[in-house]
Amino acid sequence: MSLSPEAGELLAVLCGSVVGFSLALIGGGGSILATPLLLYVVGVRDPHVAIGTSALAVSANAFANLLPHARAGHVRWRAAFVFAAAGVLGAWLGSSVGKAMDGHRLLALFALLMLVVAFLMLRGRRAGGADRYPLPSTLPRLGAVGLGAGGLAGFFGIGGGFLIVPGLMFASGMEIINAIGTSLFSVGTFAATTAGNYAASGMVDWRIAAEFIGGGVVGGWLGALGAHRLAGTRGALNVVFAGVIVLVAIYMLYRSSTQGA
Repeated sequence: MSLSPEAGELLAVLCGSVVGFSLALIGGGGSILATPLLLYVVGVRDPHVAIGTSALAVSANAFANLLPHARAGHVRWRAAFVFAAAGVLGAWLGSSVGKAMDGHRLLALFALLMLVVAFLMLRGRRAGGADRYPLPSTLPRLGAVGLGAGGLAGFFGIGGGFLIVPGLMFASGMEIINAIGTSLFSVGTFAATTAGNYAASGMVDWRIAAEFIGGGVVGGWLGALGAHRLAGTRGALNVVFAGVIVLVAIYMLYRSSTQGA
């Protein structure tokens, strides 16, 4: 049963709201749901178009969320620029490989990645140190980790925050609040690079992306309000959200196996 254009537009806005709400409420992992929502709820048929469109939406949401962190002084700009500069090359190479891969096989790998994300959410994040290393000595490490994180983010068409946050903490020793704020610059940059690569091949639905982004802004605002009230239940929310990611990943593996057969 095909959806009317109006119903498809409404679903795109609602799905964007779900992603924005979860990102603001839980603080990570929400963007991993963008591609399956576009595929199985909004009704985007081509896996590559879903990945390219979600990358554009993730980039816009990341840059929007960067502003409050920057105002709070949680962005280490020099480290962000070094990490992102190396990661852009990785994101372009990774997204080029992803575009060339069979769509159903790519979705199966994406589902396996979702299981990894769910595990990391359940495991939690360690607090980290307080900028143990001066910047000059961390430049090679920031560049190497940024290149790898960008490559994976580009290949899967995601922002890669779950990779970038621990990567920044490992490479520079910064404490987690600064790593989260700094990561958003790289998330936005990597996703924008991926979206640009997919757009060059006509694999971005601009109308759906705009609707998804608009819904994400509203959902992010509501999630930010709820984050203060539900701060004490964040651990439980992580468990619930990780469970949702696992279920969606299993469904994606099932669909990929049946469609790819």
